[in-house]
Amino acid sequence: MKRRKTINFFDILIQVILALAVIFFILLPFVSVFKESFIIDGRLDFRYYKDILENKKLLTNSLKMGMLTSIFSVVLSTMLAVYTYLTNKRNRKIINFILLLTLISPPFVTSLSYITLFGRRGFITHNLLHLSLNPYNMWGVIFMQTLSFISLNCLILLGYLKNMDKDVINSARSLGGDTNSIIMDIIIPQLKNGIFTVFMLNFFKSMSDFATPSIIGGKFNVLALESYFEVIANGNLAKASVLNVLLLLPIILIFLIGNLLNKEKSSTANPNTLAEINVPNKGFIYQLFKFMGIFILILLVSLYFSIILSAFTTMKKGALVFSLDNLSRAENYINDAMLRSIGYSLISAIFGSLIGMLIGYYLIIKNSKFMKIIDLISNMPYIIPGTFFGLGYLLYFKSPPIMIIGTSIIVVLNVLFKQLPFSSRVGNTAMKAINIDIINSLRDLGANTFYEIKDGIIPNIKPSLRISMINSFTTTMTTVGSIIFLVYPGKKLLTLVMFDVINSGRYGEGSVIALLIMVICLIFNLLVNWIFGQDSFKERFAHVFRN
Repeated sequence: MKRRKTINFFDILIQVILALAVIFFILLPFVSVFKESFIIDGRLDFRYYKDILENKKLLTNSLKMGMLTSIFSVVLSTMLAVYTYLTNKRNRKIINFILLLTLISPPFVTSLSYITLFGRRGFITHNLLHLSLNPYNMWGVIFMQTLSFISLNCLILLGYLKNMDKDVINSARSLGGDTNSIIMDIIIPQLKNGIFTVFMLNFFKSMSDFATPSIIGGKFNVLALESYFEVIANGNLAKASVLNVLLLLPIILIFLIGNLLNKEKSSTANPNTLAEINVPNKGFIYQLFKFMGIFILILLVSLYFSIILSAFTTMKKGALVFSLDNLSRAENYINDAMLRSIGYSLISAIFGSLIGMLIGYYLIIKNSKFMKIIDLISNMPYIIPGTFFGLGYLLYFKSPPIMIIGTSIIVVLNVLFKQLPFSSRVGNTAMKAINIDIINSLRDLGANTFYEIKDGIIPNIKPSLRISMINSFTTTMTTVGSIIFLVYPGKKLLTLVMFDVINSGRYGEGSVIALLIMVICLIFNLLVNWIFGQDSFKERFAHVFRN
């Protein structure tokens, strides 16, 4: 009886700690933004709502950008994913390598490439085509956002395609179905849930993005960018809160519509993984998908190659020459920022994965009804824009009971809990795959919760912990939006240093920082893969989004 009481007390204590953590570091900052937007100088005031809604340009610009980016990225990603699925194994390996490599990048690194290749003095527009164009407008933003989302979209869609029953395709082929019919009548309809998922994800990210419009948008302005200016330039937290609330509302609407349409479960839950598809690589639709897929891959490779080119070259007498000048200039202000970024990212990776695992453990294994509420709150940052989340921390933690503005703690907590939705999804998915008989056997042998997790859970979820750690580390290393209001000038992270450098027009130095971030993320990825084993990261990563 005493042992049982100890176990129950320990379980209750852990659940209370998890509950307090998600309430204080997710829910209350979220509520603070709404409170600030409605209550000005101690009274209810809707003047900022009225001013912004009367001038609908910011809202319409944001919606237009979000919808067009989501539509273009979904269409192009679907073409590339279907082509990858139907092509031979060698091509699939090459494409997967390119997708995984281009997945590791700061959120606005494509903007830097865009300037390098297509800017007023761009390598393609100016040097090769001898054109002088103005690339800084809405279409430049949409183009760059679309390309930056494709790698993740394609990996998610390939996860859905891998889960497809190959016998359905082979049966259609045996009955005389041609490649065009198989793609349009079988593959695309089976991708419906995946398409809804990536559309929502792209809409959230596009609407929340202020860095890309800031760098290449020119006069094009959106809600996220305006909220950034209101905090940084004007210090008007009330108006910034209103802008972020208006930014969040269409995101919630799309989320609810997407969940409603995506409610129907896929009919490919039990794929025949041993079967091989036998589809001829011919037909107009296949050739179109192949052409667009190869074109997209060339663009992705070109964009990321341009980063390397820009980092190690400089313009002299109208020609590009190899130079280390950018490296030496960038070295002056990245040393401390680099160590700080790595430290914060490691903390986020370790503790974020641990919290996600514990939420999944108490929700799935312990079947705690109380944890369902905590899990729901922990997933809120999934749809909360980065500027909204960062502003919430700025508002809530500027005064007691937890006054941590200006410290490293607030930045670490912000990035940790911003990435928690992915970690908790990974934890939930991992717990569902655990054989409950193993846990029951440990309980029969007298194991308490600690040993249950240590000996029964962790050994069976190492691949999932690996995914969670890689995602948390990479996302923290490349984040901008949620910490832009929280980091003081002397405590900047690499992405913020890069953002400032690019906005100052020092594109070569920005390329060096972008390359450094990608190399650090790649090294961490390889290191964690070596420690945890070599299970397919791509497949498990996509599986999390399907669940």
